[in-house]
Amino acid sequence: MYHYDPNLALDELRDDAVLPHPVHLRDMILRNKLDPITALELNREFQDYLNTFGEVQKTARAILEKLATGTRKAANP
Repeated sequence: MYHYDPNLALDELRDDAVLPHPVHLRDMILRNKLDPITALELNREFQDYLNTFGEVQKTARAILEKLATGTRKAANP
């Protein structure tokens, strides 16, 4: 599971286009020894990621809500 392993998260991102949940990404950052400048830079990038992740969730939710009210097509025999 990729939750705490950035290498596995990268593999999954390349293979399945699955973004790591912000909580897991934050934990990956916290579990690394970083110099102060790198830590500050990653924190800024993480804040952007967190904002973008939230926006994508809103968009996906709106699409799914519209789809949930529709009627599904019958399966082909």
